[in-house]
Amino acid sequence: MPYIVIDLEWNQAMSAKSSVFNHLPIHLRGEIIQIGAVKLNEDFTPGEEFQCDVSPVWFKKMHYKVKKLTGFDNARLAHGDSFPAAMEKFLAWCGPDCTFMTWGYDDSGIMEQNCIIHDLDIDWMGQWINLQLIYNMLTEDTDHNQKSLETAMEHFGIEQTRVAHDALGDAYNTALVCSRLDMARGLAGYGDLVHHLSRRTHGGGGQDGPEPIEHTVSPVYDTREQLWEAVDQSQAVCPVCGKALERSRWVSQGDHRYMSLATCDEHGSYLCRVRLRHEEIGGWFANRLLYQADEEMVNSFHDRQARPRRRRRRGKKQA
Repeated sequence: MPYIVIDLEWNQAMSAKSSVFNHLPIHLRGEIIQIGAVKLNEDFTPGEEFQCDVSPVWFKKMHYKVKKLTGFDNARLAHGDSFPAAMEKFLAWCGPDCTFMTWGYDDSGIMEQNCIIHDLDIDWMGQWINLQLIYNMLTEDTDHNQKSLETAMEHFGIEQTRVAHDALGDAYNTALVCSRLDMARGLAGYGDLVHHLSRRTHGGGGQDGPEPIEHTVSPVYDTREQLWEAVDQSQAVCPVCGKALERSRWVSQGDHRYMSLATCDEHGSYLCRVRLRHEEIGGWFANRLLYQADEEMVNSFHDRQARPRRRRRRGKKQA
């Protein structure tokens, strides 16, 4: 089974209130403007390469922060392929029965959104492997924080020879990190790792971990405070009857993660989880997951809710 490391670059709307969102069937967090990928050899070293520029349809004006980070401008993207054409080239290059690897979770979500909005098949995606988790496991990083690709490269003393924030450059550098990891051991333990993190993060669930019944992504806001105000004021509704849910206060899980318990008089309890995320180019957005809450999840929520809140210690003033 071939392993393919993939990296994406995407443009985003100029503002969370851009009028373009009024014309989209889904909230599009980012529109892909470049696809880069590297096939791994049997020894997990970098092999064949793929790169393709994509001409945007909705976010046609380059966000100034994206332009600064990637060096892309409108003139370059005007000569890119359409997204459907780029995907046809990419999947032909990949071949059948591939396993995709990314650094973090963002790329898989962006790819899924772009395929959906272009009415393209997503059955080929399957489960993508988050190499950040394997890196943390194999380097015995116990804080579970998301490490940047640059941090992993520094850890292994890998010299930056490709352009950063270029899809192929980042895919190649990620492949170099793979070549320094015991990927056979990492892949063998990946399923158990994801299962453990899922149960720890979501607070219980069945043997295979809880499955969300809804997954939404918020617009991008300039500040964390603006995002949190929008999240806190948002009204969750019962996915069965559409009635407003009565929601408890938010309980912090650390690392910008929060959860609350919501109830419908007719259809029972739901666990709502949000995670606040910071865009690399600036701004904040939130992933929101809704679960049908079983007894274990409800008890886990109440246990965490009952814990005393930690107060930040203020530094003492110098005399």
